[in-house]
Amino acid sequence: MKAIVQNGYGSPDFLELREVDRPAVADDGVLVKIRAASINASDWHLLRRLAHVVARLIGRPVPRVRGADMAGIVEACGRNVSRFKPGDEVFGFARGAFAEYVAASEAHIALKPRALTFEQAAAMPGAGCTAFQGLRDKAQVQAGQKVLIYGAGGGTGTFAVQIAKALGAHVTAVTRTAHLDLLRSIGADQVIDYTREDFTRRGERYDVLFDIGADRSDADYRRALTPNGKLVLVGAPKKLGALLVRLVETLIRPRTGSGRIVLMARARQEDLVAMKELVEAGKLSPVIDRTFPLSAVPEAFRYFGTGRAGGKVVISMP
Repeated sequence: MKAIVQNGYGSPDFLELREVDRPAVADDGVLVKIRAASINASDWHLLRRLAHVVARLIGRPVPRVRGADMAGIVEACGRNVSRFKPGDEVFGFARGAFAEYVAASEAHIALKPRALTFEQAAAMPGAGCTAFQGLRDKAQVQAGQKVLIYGAGGGTGTFAVQIAKALGAHVTAVTRTAHLDLLRSIGADQVIDYTREDFTRRGERYDVLFDIGADRSDADYRRALTPNGKLVLVGAPKKLGALLVRLVETLIRPRTGSGRIVLMARARQEDLVAMKELVEAGKLSPVIDRTFPLSAVPEAFRYFGTGRAGGKVVISMP
């Protein structure tokens, strides 16, 4: 089968389309024929050698085939699998998703919403679960609360805006100029252009501040939060040093200071199902900026690295 293999460190140029063996299926796993996959910030960081060293130190060595978020059709099932059968359309998490086939755990996938394309479904797992776990589980957003989402124009941000609205919050989205209309179109009550205005100096205070990879100063956060407000730091910052600090905070002290929560999202089937239900209720629609074929994954990574994408960057394999 064809797959994107990483053969070096530091640049998307080391991502090569190669022929590799089709993966074996575990007793509790399924073989999925991939129809689409998507890029996350974690995939970008894994281009660097240090990220692989850290992954080995924490006991999660990285496979050479890249990718983690996918959608496709179940080709075969392990003997202990009970929830899926060949022919099912699914989406979820699987290591090595930039390939024609991938082996996935039964516990890390869910049935694809029928209304979505494979590309839309592949956009959801990592970014959607991050938004769910940060807003619903960690911040415990309630109806009527004021939620600010910093970095709202990217993959996680576009999910966070819609999920916060589904939870009944009043949502303020902070983003670059090019994404203001996009965020209004998916339900943001208020938008702020961070290239023209600093949200921490507006005099507004929020019950929840959902910061996607930005890491502002503690003084900035205090100015923007209510006395009992919650700060949720999510995602993988673009700078590797900031990512490593985030990892240390996650492992050693996941909640630091009053109301400060550090989150690295986990692959959870129940969140995939919750997103499917929101899609079917008309409350969630994945936002895709661009799609690329499997052969153009290096180009897709270069575009992702510009930081200009409004929504997700997706790999399509019709």
